[in-house]
Amino acid sequence: MIIQTSRRNFLRTSSLALATLLSQNLGATPAKKKVVILRSSWQTVNIGDIGHTPGVLTILEKHLPDVEIRLWPSSIGNGVKEILEQRFPNVKIVNTPELIKQAFAEGDFLLHGSGPFLVARADVKRWREETGKPYGIYGITFPGFYGAPTEQQIASLKTDTELLTNAAFTFFRDSPSLEYARKNGVKCPIMEFGPDGAFAVDLRNDKLADAFLKTNGLTPGKFLCVIPRQRYTPYWEVKSRNTPFDAFKDGKNKEMQEHDNAPIREAMMAVLDKTDLKILICPEDETHVKLGKEVLLDKLPKKYLDRVVWRDRYWLTDEALSTYLKSAGLFGLEMHSPIMCVGHGIPAVVCRFTEQTTKGFMWHDIGLDDWLFDMDKPEEVARIVPTVLAIAQKPAQAKQKALKAKQIVEGRQKATMEILGNTMK
Repeated sequence: MIIQTSRRNFLRTSSLALATLLSQNLGATPAKKKVVILRSSWQTVNIGDIGHTPGVLTILEKHLPDVEIRLWPSSIGNGVKEILEQRFPNVKIVNTPELIKQAFAEGDFLLHGSGPFLVARADVKRWREETGKPYGIYGITFPGFYGAPTEQQIASLKTDTELLTNAAFTFFRDSPSLEYARKNGVKCPIMEFGPDGAFAVDLRNDKLADAFLKTNGLTPGKFLCVIPRQRYTPYWEVKSRNTPFDAFKDGKNKEMQEHDNAPIREAMMAVLDKTDLKILICPEDETHVKLGKEVLLDKLPKKYLDRVVWRDRYWLTDEALSTYLKSAGLFGLEMHSPIMCVGHGIPAVVCRFTEQTTKGFMWHDIGLDDWLFDMDKPEEVARIVPTVLAIAQKPAQAKQKALKAKQIVEGRQKATMEILGNTMK
């Protein structure tokens, strides 16, 4: 009897304790997720500018999975919104005054995404003044102009310097930008190299890419991609931009077009002469479609044309990346297609000029000095053809070089996210 009573008391006591514990756990309020507002998505006429956003979102998703991310975009038309929603279903898009107001109230941190300069300086300033909450800058070039600055640029530089100084951190996507900031009054407590967010883009559209390759007789691993460019992007040719014609920029483009693109054609012909690879001429922005035909395809000797494919329409980042990943590598006069390639271990050569600011120097920062060329230095231009040919003839060696750069980039991505995570503790 005593044993039975003790057993009943034990069970009753245990049940009460368990019930109390469950009640406490069910009633407990879970810890509120930290909310990061990503200010990004600058335009959609360039697959690189599109790529900034999904790249940074992927980095955040990988390294800070318990943080809620909301995207505050400038432009997500042209099918980009749908691509982002499919890839990042849990990311809330903040694109109305009401949602922006809510983001300001509920957000814990504002992260300015990758870009050619402090693109959203007005919004960063507004966040700082209205909320007093922390913010950071992720992967920009600074100051984002070259030559003697205009009065407007001087005024913007003063604002930028103040905003960067008061940021929790500022990550510059190329070392000259970091050096410029240090020498010109930026006193941010954490200023480091932080790769362009587009390195991490993982958007895919293999269905479209495979169909394009099949239609055009391109075999995976047996073609190189090439991208032309002018000194200034002629945005006045893009209907959606409503950009006025610029006589100076147009004149400079015409003056340098052959100078800049002829070495690219020579590299194409060298590959076609000395390997069995094909060439795909493709665009990074809408204006490259017509340019690729005029300066590359139409100026090739006829004997090469059966092994050269010209893409006759613009594409979005997901199809472009799927295509790049099936290629043997990429070369040309643009920056972000090479970034997306190297981010996945695909060899890529960058040919740059002053008008592109200092962003190309990030190739030095990730160990790809041998794949970066200044089109205004004849001794460097002379090395383009042998470099591209070496990539085509020694694909395994080129792949290893690209993978090593990828590891450097991923190491910096991890370090930058640790800093962001610590800032929000």
